[in-house]
Amino acid sequence: MSSRTSPTSQPVTIRRAVARDAKRLTRLVRGSSAYEGKYAGAVAGYRVGPDYIEAHRVFVAVGTDGHGSRVLGFYSLVLAPPELDLLFVADEAQGRGIGRLLVSHMQSEARAAGLDRVEVVSHLPAADFYHRVGAVRTGTSLANPPAVPWDRPTFEFRIPPE
Repeated sequence: MSSRTSPTSQPVTIRRAVARDAKRLTRLVRGSSAYEGKYAGAVAGYRVGPDYIEAHRVFVAVGTDGHGSRVLGFYSLVLAPPELDLLFVADEAQGRGIGRLLVSHMQSEARAAGLDRVEVVSHLPAADFYHRVGAVRTGTSLANPPAVPWDRPTFEFRIPPE
């Protein structure tokens, strides 16, 4: 578990996800404004289940405020093949450095697992974010209808050894 302070000075803890987080993570995915309109079908039936959390390295960013602790975002690192499978930040927490904290944590986890690179198939609205946090564009993942009827940019995080 690691603890940091976001740019808004709200304490943020990143911890390993547990089975009881599954419903909250599913709600975060399905409620993301990045998947409204034409993108809604891609997450309409999506579920982050306890089995998924158990099988992958899923980490959550938790913030504490006057109302208790809240999940602000999460990511999932798949080791084989190395891929950042999911990265979501709650709409109300965006722009506060949570995504950057999660990416930094993911890179540390990847390094600890012996990975030298991690691929990301990006959602179109997230492409600029991945570029800003250091991912390098490597190509395009072609549409996969009906679930994803549009092409998506592919990025790679290069993980240097420490």
